[in-house]
Formats: sequence, structure tokens, C-alpha cells
Amino acid sequence: MSAHPLSLKTLSPYWLWLLLALPALGMVLPFFDENTRALRGVLHGSGEFSARFLIISLMATPLLMLTKGSGFARWLRANRRYFGVAAFAYAALHVLAYVMGESLDRMLAEATDFDILTGWLAFVIFIPLAATSMDYAVRRMGRWWKSLQRWTYGAAVLTLLHWASLHNWHGWLAPVVHFAPLAALTAYRLWWSYLRVRPARTA
Repeated sequence: MSAHPLSLKTLSPYWLWLLLALPALGMVLPFFDENTRALRGVLHGSGEFSARFLIISLMATPLLMLTKGSGFARWLRANRRYFGVAAFAYAALHVLAYVMGESLDRMLAEATDFDILTGWLAFVIFIPLAATSMDYAVRRMGRWWKSLQRWTYGAAVLTLLHWASLHNWHGWLAPVVHFAPLAALTAYRLWWSYLRVRPARTA
């Protein structure tokens, strides 16, 4: 009964990249005609997909712990960097749509607003994370690579705050629903690692 994990394991990274890129196909055309209304659609869609792929990448390890090493969780953990890079790519598309759809004066005026500032900070954190996602960087950085990658959690918190605080917090429910599974799995991971009662060792 191992057909499901096996099919995931044998899935080519190129097919995975294609699947991750599919949502972006409909987001390209508005950049060519500079339709402001269409760019706003790209702005919302790219931001949501960036958050979703970020959430999936962070769910890999606690899901592996919860399911005791299921085939899907092992596959997800092995490919979580693909989801992380996809999250950055959609975040970059999100920023590009914002820059092209707004005037410079307005961007400067609202740059320190909480909802906008949290978005910019999240994107700034994304940049070094994406730049060091290659195997070469992992080898060169050694143990420092994991320390840098922990900033992904900071980017996730900022992304949640950015999404929830838009439009004066009127749309907070959607981001909370999206991030709830990650929050639950992270709480489980912290409990398992630090708070659970471990069986006493025998002499």
C-alpha cells in the first residue's frame, strides 16, 4: 500500500516547479497592459499564494513529527525548499504589482503604515533566505545556514500581520484561517521538543 508515497517520491522536481508556477500563469498578462484594476487582482492573488507556499514549507517538520514519519510528510520535508523559493517568487510578484500599480508619492506616504511596513519587512527577510536556498549555499554556510533559515518564522509572523492588518483589519479572518494549521503544528512541535513529559531513564 505504498503507492501514494512512492508516486510522490518519484515526482520530478521539474513537475513540481510546473505545479508551483501554474497559479502565476494568469498573473503575467496584466503587467504588459498595465491595467491598474488587473494589477490589483495580481497583488491580492500573488500575496495569498506567497503566504500559502510559505505556510506549507514551514509545516513540513512538525507534520513529520506528528505523523511519525509518514511518506507524504517525508516528501514534503525533502521538498520544502521548493515551496520556500516559490513563496519568495510570488512575494516578488506581489511587490512588483504593488510598485507598478501605485504612484511613488503614495508608496512613500504609506511606507511606515503598519500594514505596509510589515509587508516590506517580510520581503526583506525573504531575500537572503531565497539567495541561500541553493545546495551550494547550504554547503558553504554549514551550520550557519540553519540559523539564517530560522528567520523564516519571523517572515511568517510579519506576513500574517501584513495580511490581517490590510483594510483596517477588516479582512483578518482569511489570514487567521490560513495560518491556523501552521500555528497548531508549531505549538505541537514546541510541546514535543520542550514541554512533554519524557519517560524516566532506568539506571
